[in-house]
Amino acid sequence: MDNASNGSEKARDAQAYEDIDGITAAVASGEISEALVVAEGEERTTWFVWLLVACASISGLLFGYDTGVISGALVTIGGDLGPAELSSGQKELITSATTLGALLGGLVAGMLSDFLGRRPVLGIADIIFIGGAIGQAVCHTVWSMIGCRFLIGIGVGVAACVAPLYIQELSPTRLRGRMVVVNVVMITGGQVVAYGIDAAFENTHGGWRWMVGLGAVPAALQAMFLFFLPESPRIMIRRDNYDAAHATMAKIYAYATPEQVDLKVRSLAAAVKLSVEITKSTTLLQRVRLILTDPINRRALIVGCGMQAFQQLCGFNTLMYYSATLFKEIGFDQPTAVGLIVSGTNFIFTLIALKYIDIIGRRKIMLWSAPGMIIGLVLASVAFHFLTKKTGGDLVDGTQYSTTWSAIVLVAMIFYVASYATGLGNVPWQQGELFGLEVRGIGTSLATTTNWAGNLLIGATYLSLMDRITPAGAFGFYAGLCLLGWIFCVFCFPETAGLSLEEVRLIFRHGFGIRESERLRQEKRALRASEKAQRKGELPVGDSEKV
Repeated sequence: MDNASNGSEKARDAQAYEDIDGITAAVASGEISEALVVAEGEERTTWFVWLLVACASISGLLFGYDTGVISGALVTIGGDLGPAELSSGQKELITSATTLGALLGGLVAGMLSDFLGRRPVLGIADIIFIGGAIGQAVCHTVWSMIGCRFLIGIGVGVAACVAPLYIQELSPTRLRGRMVVVNVVMITGGQVVAYGIDAAFENTHGGWRWMVGLGAVPAALQAMFLFFLPESPRIMIRRDNYDAAHATMAKIYAYATPEQVDLKVRSLAAAVKLSVEITKSTTLLQRVRLILTDPINRRALIVGCGMQAFQQLCGFNTLMYYSATLFKEIGFDQPTAVGLIVSGTNFIFTLIALKYIDIIGRRKIMLWSAPGMIIGLVLASVAFHFLTKKTGGDLVDGTQYSTTWSAIVLVAMIFYVASYATGLGNVPWQQGELFGLEVRGIGTSLATTTNWAGNLLIGATYLSLMDRITPAGAFGFYAGLCLLGWIFCVFCFPETAGLSLEEVRLIFRHGFGIRESERLRQEKRALRASEKAQRKGELPVGDSEKV
């Protein structure tokens, strides 16, 4: 870069400094601040950012592993916990204990992270994971297993809430969705690893103890890595620790000039000024009331909780918890290996979401992928109907079922899982971007709690539902819930790709923001195009005001 371009860039940054005081006013008026657009810039993502995200995403790996590993463990426990065979009710209790713990963990995690910071709360989750994993490995009764699964669930709920939040607050706007999907990739990767471990120890005496106990390893690794990770810059600024925030931003934006980094910190501080004032002048209870009574916050909460409810009520996690049991009943000789195919599909198509979520956008991905889920579930329902005709519509273990219809069930499940992983498996975890900083922890806690409440409902009723209304009826019921979820997305889920965390809240001022989000994104694209033109010398600095 020559001296002339250096001088032009410094002049542009100097002008942006003068606009800092106008950022708060611009946000309040519902417009995009040009200073914020300049501050975002066209940064390259550094290895520091990827390492931060990779270390934080170990929480996702733990989430996936500990929810996926139980599927193989349930079919290999045998009489190790007392009874000769676990009953359906005992299996449901073991499975649901994790979900109940996650519901409670998720409820307090976001609010606790507002008080302690994002990083310490992730460390607390790791300690819980380690204790729960070791406890499961050594237990000898059904109730001790249930208690340890509950403890693991608390860790899962905390990690599921705070890890995406931490990653979002450390990520550049243009790649924020992709960075959060990295965490989801790790969740699905953890499920794949869990199924692989299940398959490896399936024929080993007491192998299920290794399955559940190995979950302590990644938790211990992340606990060590956390000593080297920074706190979220937004939390630092809220604590008036500008020097630490500046140091972290300088590492995240290593290719920026010192002036640009300083501009980013000042811009961020100005953008969250109102949130900081609200946080400092209100109690936790008042902020909980604020998220329920303020129209902007309430609409964001409806969207966040609605998407999380959709993710769980679609029935996906029944496959994660009971896939080995299901495939065993319909005649597959290696049910854990077949379950590995399903979890592998989930992992591969989550990688597709990783590539395109910031390019295509959250809303379009949901509108295109949800119909695929409906088709997969309807096909599975039809296949189960014909598969179980000779057994009165019920699955009877040990019956020789048609291999053709069993294969169609598997194909339907793969199609359903592929559609889920592309959209619904990751988009709801973008929930943190919906809320202003002053209620972000509370909002993500409530949305995560909704997720686990739905998970608890589905996990606790799946086997009973299969018995009462037959497998064909159960999967048809899930298809109907998916249709309702898709309708919710059409009318209530706005596009947030390309908007900063501080800009997203603008779209909820007058409704659910389907059109408003497009207006703001177009305005921002115009400003960014003007900024690029200035860098290339195609426009004088002042002409950006005409765009």
